[in-house]
Order: sequence, then C-alpha cells, then structure tokens
Amino acid sequence: MATNNQEQQQSGAGRHQEVGHKSLLQSDALYQYILETSVYPREPEPMKELRELTAKHPWNLMTTSADEGQFLNMLLKLINAKNTMEIGVYTGYSLLATALALPDDGKILAMDINRENYELGLPVIQKAGVAHKIEFREGPAMPVLDKFVEDEKNHGSYDFIFVDADKDNYINYHERLIKLVKVGGLIGYDNTLWNGSVVAPPDAPLRKYVRYYRDFVLELNKALAVDPRIEICMLPVGDGITLCRRIK
Repeated sequence: MATNNQEQQQSGAGRHQEVGHKSLLQSDALYQYILETSVYPREPEPMKELRELTAKHPWNLMTTSADEGQFLNMLLKLINAKNTMEIGVYTGYSLLATALALPDDGKILAMDINRENYELGLPVIQKAGVAHKIEFREGPAMPVLDKFVEDEKNHGSYDFIFVDADKDNYINYHERLIKLVKVGGLIGYDNTLWNGSVVAPPDAPLRKYVRYYRDFVLELNKALAVDPRIEICMLPVGDGITLCRRIK
C-alpha cells in the first residue's frame, strides 16, 4: 500500500503533467502559482499552441517545461545570441522558444533522431514565422559534431548550445561542444537533476529508464564541476538545467 507521501507524490506528478510538465518543486500549488502568474500570461501564442499540441502526444514528458522555455527565451535575449545549436528537439518547444528570441537573421542547427516528432510541431513554427532560422538534421548528432570539430573554422562559432538528448552521450557531447561554443558562450545541459534521482539512495525504487540514465547524469555533473574550461550554474528549473559558460 502506498504511503501518504507516495500518494501525494503520485497525485502531484499528475497535476504537473496537466499543467505542462514535471517540476522539482515540492509544492504543486507553488509551481502552479509560478505558471499562472509569470509564465502562462507571457507565453507567446505559438508556444502555447505547441505546448498544448505536445501535451496530447504519448511521450509528452520529453518536452521542455513552460517555465524552462520562458527562461531559455530570456537568456538568449540577454546574451544576444545569434548562432545556436540544439541537440534533441522532440516537437520543438524549446526550439521555438529559441527561434522567437533570435534576431531575424539568427540561425539554429537542430538535430534529432526523429523527424516525425519535429514535423508534428513544424506547422506551428512555420505559422510563427521563424522556420527560416532553423536547419533541421535528422540522425545522431555525434557524427555531425565530429565533422564540425575537424574544421577549425567551426571552433568558437556558436553563441549558445542546448542539449536535451541521450544522457549517456552527454559527456561525449561536452568534449566536442566545448570547442564549438565561443569563449563567453553558453552550453545548457537539460535534465541534470534527473527527476531528483541524483540524491536518491542506491536502493530507492526508481523507474528503469531513470535508474539507467542516473549514473550518466551523475558522471556529467561531477565532470562539469571540475572542468577548468567553464564556469557553471545548476538551476532547479524544469528537471534541472546546468549552464556552462566557456572561459577558455
């Protein structure tokens, strides 16, 4: 039989899903307050449309949360980003947040192994008038990154890179992306608190996929913490996002 705490967590997860996504906040009411007070009233109509469309998809927990989308949109404006990359697109909510923040001549190289999911959100992106900023490539990102790294002209050419993809490759991505992002530029790694499992005891009851990827997330977090090439900031937004600012 579930304990009261487990019942609260289960019901809380349901409510978070209804409002768009999971949250690491312990209070459902507080998360709802943030969404209704700060996020939803300012959410651009195309992002709202795509969020609601994505909520009907069976894999909707893969999407970026609305509060994180708002954060990314403002962050990109603050750093005046123009040339960006996104690894892991899904239906394109974070991609749309990025595209809306970039200037009209801004560019996003977007990579995902599933074009079908991207095309689900593409009509909304096109209607928003920002599809011309996006170059979508279907397939694994690693071969593309390896090719980019081989050409020194690509080194330091990106203002911002967002990674929300296969957690077991995050470390491998980092060793390539650190060469492609400019000094002073940012890399954002999503899901770095991984459902809160990073602090779960070894015998904690975790879903299989959470347990499997947990060690990879822990490995990344440890590596970023001691990487002398970057400054970092881990934020409890969405499922946790770590920003890495390249300093050398």
